[in-house]
Amino acid sequence: MKIPLKKLLKHCTGYKIKGNKDVEITGISSNSKQVAPGNLFIAKKGRTQEGARYIPDAIGAGAVAILTDLYDPFLSRVVQVIHPDVTRLESILAKEFYKRPDEQLFLIGVTGTSGKTTTAFLIHHLFETLGERCGLLGTVEWRAGEHIYPASHTTPDISTSFKLMHEMIAAGCTSCVMEVSSIGLDQGRVSGMAFDAGVFTNLTPEHLDYHPTMESYAAAKALLFSSLSSHSAAIVNADSPYASQMLQNSRGIPLSYGIDTPCDLYATDVSLSPEGITSTIHYQKKSCPFTSPLIGRFNLYNLLAAAAVGLAKGFALEEILRALSTFSHVPGRLERIPNERGLQLFVDYAHKADALKNVLEALSEVKTGRVITVFGCGGDRDSFKRPQMAAVAETYSDLTIVTTDNPRREDPNAIIRQILTGFKNPGHILVIPDREEAIHKAIELATDKDIVLIAGKGHETYQIFSQETLLFDDRLVAKSALKKMGMC
Repeated sequence: MKIPLKKLLKHCTGYKIKGNKDVEITGISSNSKQVAPGNLFIAKKGRTQEGARYIPDAIGAGAVAILTDLYDPFLSRVVQVIHPDVTRLESILAKEFYKRPDEQLFLIGVTGTSGKTTTAFLIHHLFETLGERCGLLGTVEWRAGEHIYPASHTTPDISTSFKLMHEMIAAGCTSCVMEVSSIGLDQGRVSGMAFDAGVFTNLTPEHLDYHPTMESYAAAKALLFSSLSSHSAAIVNADSPYASQMLQNSRGIPLSYGIDTPCDLYATDVSLSPEGITSTIHYQKKSCPFTSPLIGRFNLYNLLAAAAVGLAKGFALEEILRALSTFSHVPGRLERIPNERGLQLFVDYAHKADALKNVLEALSEVKTGRVITVFGCGGDRDSFKRPQMAAVAETYSDLTIVTTDNPRREDPNAIIRQILTGFKNPGHILVIPDREEAIHKAIELATDKDIVLIAGKGHETYQIFSQETLLFDDRLVAKSALKKMGMC
């Protein structure tokens, strides 16, 4: 696909151009490593890196045009488009180049501290089960029809998103669900997208190394809802104290869900067990029995959020609940590791206090023996949550094994020392820095009645240290431990 640059610029204002407007563009990229011959390279400022420094690499890879905020008279080999707001212009150009794919899809954005990934997978499953081909952009993977790509970010840059949506349409998709992070919203990664539904799951302290306050964090989340049109659905968790803030500046049609607060779509008669959830779901004077193999109250919220999207799309409540009842799990989200002994063994991505609390509360409600938790904390991330996670683990676990997560550039032992400050009773704690050894020890100590939770990394298949990144998958390590003990 080739489009003249001047055609892409027809809806743009406030720019200057140095060079030939008729140059043909073959693609758009803000990553110099992904630039192909004929591409337009987006040289934008990041929080820690300056995009302009990668212009020579992009030109070397074949870029024929550059979008930048500062003219460089020494760049004679490429066309330069100069605009003070590169991010905003990138959105317009990418949307035009990929033929406005967001407007051709029923586009759903899911935001919130926890539950984004599970809710997005549930929506994808719901639409696919009901005959609506659906694309997916999220933390675990990106799906465009049969093509599945490993995700590099929860919310891709806007050029990548429009490109993937274009692929989705070519693959026969008529809808797309994407996780929308607060950082993605703040950095304009979904700027100008035409969302048909926005979903708010919850808000608890997270990313406060990026957002200076909870107020600014909530304001970033609310950007999704202020972007909605009057024809879009604004779906919010009524049990969250931030629900009203999400709707405050939104033109979308409100649709609330919850368990404890009067709202549009709600659950009663809730029963939780190791086998899953049973409840009654109510909407507009209809009441339907519902069962799900997912575990825990927090997953009931995720199911309600997905059901609300189905209602906004026009599906009937009965068919929505039938479809959702067949969903089993998300990779790395309370993922059960099967074994011959019947040990209750789970791997989960919970890497913040609230997420860990949700998972451990759910497991505590259904335990018949002990809960043994293995967790660590990532390096180069908000360190205040380390003792908070310890306090949560101690509250809901009978035994906690503290280990490493992704230390990145920090000293793993220093991270562990910070975690340990959150414990009040050291009598039920083991410290095993080697994560593989920690997982083996937890499984070795567990009895048939115990539940083992390996938390923090979930679907990840690597472990990041300052000098190297190692292949590491909690699920495979757990299976190796089970096999060693003759249990798998």
